[in-house]
Amino acid sequence: MAEGDDRLGPLALEQLEPRAREILGGTLAPVADLEGGQRKAGGGPLAILRTIAHHPRLLEPFLGFAATLATRGVLARRESELLALRAAWNCGSAFEWGHHVHYARAAGLDETEIARVAAGPAAAGWSGRERLLLEVADELHEGQDVSAETWQRMRECFDDAQLVEIPFVVGSYTMLSMVAKSTGVPLEDGLPPLPRW
Repeated sequence: MAEGDDRLGPLALEQLEPRAREILGGTLAPVADLEGGQRKAGGGPLAILRTIAHHPRLLEPFLGFAATLATRGVLARRESELLALRAAWNCGSAFEWGHHVHYARAAGLDETEIARVAAGPAAAGWSGRERLLLEVADELHEGQDVSAETWQRMRECFDDAQLVEIPFVVGSYTMLSMVAKSTGVPLEDGLPPLPRW
């Protein structure tokens, strides 16, 4: 989205239907947990969720899906956040990057590792498993598939549930990047900007 574009963007709290307000109120504690116990960006429901609330019938089922990936996934949080950050970077989504930097910090990634996500899987310092996750995120972004060689390497490192979850995580944050960019969800003040893209 170009700066100054007039897009849909998030609803203000007073614009939300009562049921949407109730549903979004239920996201505050889980998001705070993902951020390490503190809401960093204003304390209210995430801007992207207030944007999805323009479609009230979609909101609740989407949140069930998203919560499963974010809070009940089989991948380690650190691994899930590596995938989410790489998907956000590949998509050029400032909103998703900014939020997932906080989630990644809470999941144990340090500032050097977070910055290295933008450099990609070839950057020095990744473990073999981390490098593979970043390679998978890139392959999924580029072709919506992974090569036979990459799949074989994945089979050696991940169990069946993790093999299913990996493309779901990349796909989910790719989809949310598309929603954020196309509808004009702003990056809230105080969140880190997307590295040079």
